[in-house]
Amino acid sequence: MQMISLKTPIPGPKSQALLARRKAAVPQGPFNIAPIFVERGEGATVIDVDGNVFLDFSGGLGSLNAGHANPKVVEAVTAQARKYLHTCFHIAQYEPYVALAEKLNAITPGKFVKKTLLLNSGAEAIENAVKIARYYTKRSAVIGFEHGFTGRTLLTMTLTSKVMPYKFGFGPFAPEVYRLPYPYTYRSELDENGMIEQMHEFFHTHVDPKQVACVVMELILGEGGFVVAPKAYVQALAKFCKENGILFVADEIQSGFARTGRMFAAEHYDFEPELITMAKSLAGGMPLSAVTGRAEIMDSVHVGGLGGTYGGNPVACAAALATIGEMERMNLPARAEKIGEILRNRALAWQKKHPLIGDVRGLGAMVAIEFVKDRQTKEPAKEFTVKLVQSCVENGVILIYAGTHSNALRYLVPLIITDEQLDEGLDVIEKQLFA
Repeated sequence: MQMISLKTPIPGPKSQALLARRKAAVPQGPFNIAPIFVERGEGATVIDVDGNVFLDFSGGLGSLNAGHANPKVVEAVTAQARKYLHTCFHIAQYEPYVALAEKLNAITPGKFVKKTLLLNSGAEAIENAVKIARYYTKRSAVIGFEHGFTGRTLLTMTLTSKVMPYKFGFGPFAPEVYRLPYPYTYRSELDENGMIEQMHEFFHTHVDPKQVACVVMELILGEGGFVVAPKAYVQALAKFCKENGILFVADEIQSGFARTGRMFAAEHYDFEPELITMAKSLAGGMPLSAVTGRAEIMDSVHVGGLGGTYGGNPVACAAALATIGEMERMNLPARAEKIGEILRNRALAWQKKHPLIGDVRGLGAMVAIEFVKDRQTKEPAKEFTVKLVQSCVENGVILIYAGTHSNALRYLVPLIITDEQLDEGLDVIEKQLFA
């Protein structure tokens, strides 16, 4: 049964009216992919105010692995909202915060005692992981990566590598932040051994490892274009960090919660990061983030040094507990593997016929296609990628692009999507790709 149903041109008249209101009331800074206004979401679909039905291949920017309006999540949110919406955990505590901390301590990688801090956003999680690492190590320097994205606050914007639109005009930035080249296999002239040698050389030419509190690494770049770090590189970096007293912060904000075929991407790499940051699909669309780490590290900060008014909101905690329960019940990691297989097979078939497809990559359902103007020079094909995404939206599939040069198509489909829905959406993409 066909899911996409377009009753009007995109955007429809009601969305156009709301776009006019938005222009008058909202600053131009917030960017939008789809020029529509949503009335409701169901599973892997969204319905706009004009009654148009879209397949959502963006999943709320990776926040809806368990689907739009998952019934169990909605039920948990409703039940908690009837009790109380907020007390502030620092004023009057509540059980959902503790229950979620216990759950995250249990399911995150690492065979050691852990503790969890709950916050509001991915950027807050990164900020607090760095705070904790600096406090514990008594060091100030922080290492990020080229092509990485960690957020829009001062520190996370400093760590973020993409200048436009995230950093342009917003300096000066935070001090004591250094940036390693990401092991970007498709675009690097180095092999894995060369990348590892480059990493070691970095600590001779940029910063003394004894001054470094932590390394913050997306094991799979999110905004950077779903570049998968080689396992040998990650293990070599983790070994170097351990030998030099540097904490490894695994940024699982976009790669976590079943997206890669495991509950967390770190499980593919056979190592145990001292700290893990989480957000996005943690709470089924509710604003919530977390830092989970070794108990002795998490406990090192003095009382009152961590927190925030809304961090670990009880309604968001209830949503997270229900969301994780649904991921486990439906075995979404296994479903992600199946989805990824379908996505990769279609993309590889396209690559044989389309000269602008330079690379197909990913783990599990975290799959991307990188478009280039020429496969020899690998010059990014940004304009083509942006136009492809726009035309797909106009034809009923909501997509997003990524990459430092905005030339990668990334899939963040809800993991509850059916095979039929997935095929229908890919058919639309294929038609626009070869138009």
